[in-house]
Amino acid sequence: MNEPERVQLAITAERSGTAPATWGQQAIWDAVAALGAEAARYNVSVGFAVEPARPRSAVLAALTEAVRHHEALRTRLRVGQDEELEQLLDAVGTVPVTVCRSATDATGQWGERLLAELAAQRFDTAAAWPIRIGLVESAGLVRHLVMVLSHTAADGGGLRRLARDVAALLDGAAPGRLWEAFPAVQPLDEAARQKSSRGRRQDAAARRYWLAKLRDGPRRIFPERAARDPDARYLHLVLHSLALLRAVDHVARTRRVSIQTVVLAAVARQISLIGGSPEVLLQVVVNNRFQPGMAQTVTTLAQEALFHVPQAGLGFADLVGRVQAGALASYRCASYDKRRLDRDIEGLRAVLPDLADHSCFVNDTREPELFRPPAPDRVPPLSEAREATVLRWGDEVPPRPHQTLALDVVDAPGAIELVVVADASRVPRSHMERLLCGVEGCIVEDALASGGV
Repeated sequence: MNEPERVQLAITAERSGTAPATWGQQAIWDAVAALGAEAARYNVSVGFAVEPARPRSAVLAALTEAVRHHEALRTRLRVGQDEELEQLLDAVGTVPVTVCRSATDATGQWGERLLAELAAQRFDTAAAWPIRIGLVESAGLVRHLVMVLSHTAADGGGLRRLARDVAALLDGAAPGRLWEAFPAVQPLDEAARQKSSRGRRQDAAARRYWLAKLRDGPRRIFPERAARDPDARYLHLVLHSLALLRAVDHVARTRRVSIQTVVLAAVARQISLIGGSPEVLLQVVVNNRFQPGMAQTVTTLAQEALFHVPQAGLGFADLVGRVQAGALASYRCASYDKRRLDRDIEGLRAVLPDLADHSCFVNDTREPELFRPPAPDRVPPLSEAREATVLRWGDEVPPRPHQTLALDVVDAPGAIELVVVADASRVPRSHMERLLCGVEGCIVEDALASGGV
């Protein structure tokens, strides 16, 4: 591969403006700022083959239209004179583009390397736009495209929508018709809604909900099994399951619940069984795209809902319906001003030091209606697929303050992966394995019992 070529993609759009940061922007900005030199860990990125390959000019034209339309990509964040975070939308600016050249049969490999290189760099979101582009060319045509965004510009759902739009533009979609098909509220407009009387009522209701759950929820979910070392790294375990993908879809259809509910019920049940607490309190990451106008928005919307599951140790069949109803109620309280919520929690802690244990997190990132990796050519029957399940230990990760356990649910080609990171003083290795295998087991067994094949 030759030395990369670095160019600037010039953008001119119609709208500019300044507004307070949205709740999502503020929450992620605070989280990224707390990471300091490790801030690049929170970048979000995507890469894909450009098929058929296209001239660079055509690819840059598609990217130009996407950046013009999705205003989060032209938005900088800075601390204002009142010490509050504000967003600045620019009408004119540039996006850095790195272009590599490789042999035709190596473009995917070089695309992965380029994505890793661009994703490892921090963004200065006060000075520059929160997006970087990478292209891999061969024989004069672009064959691979990567995009790296600051997490302050988009969450996983926003990134998937951006990738969908760029792919559609590359395929010749007319920009105007594309934006009509996928109307989206922009961050400036969302900030105005949040500052309205309706937005303030929503924020206040969500914070009241949180405080009520923290007053009444379980005090301990996992017992402390060893002295906690604040510098000890957290354990990291991944379960890769072909069976789980088919089983989750089947159970969701037969029980008429969402795929997220199926997994959430199984996770709550296993945490209850392993931790010994009859009730469970979980911080569940909610994409908030069910809110009016937000389904197609490229921005950062996801925030945590506090979800209380009483009698979490019930049988899976009895629990799943209760989880569906309870989750929907909690999701409505997952959009709020997190700085104000944090102050409220500290105020509550001053009068009630022993708050409910809210150190367990669940993040189901899947959106199969928008994106699901292709399955293998042969998919074994459900009864056999479980034999292909793989557990693997990953590298230990830095300690996470105020977090006992975090479980992510992600798509993989023809499979689902459950990824758990945990504090070993509360959740030892054997219990992490029981957690993931138990989640898979109860869902697959329920699917088989109801005719899944």
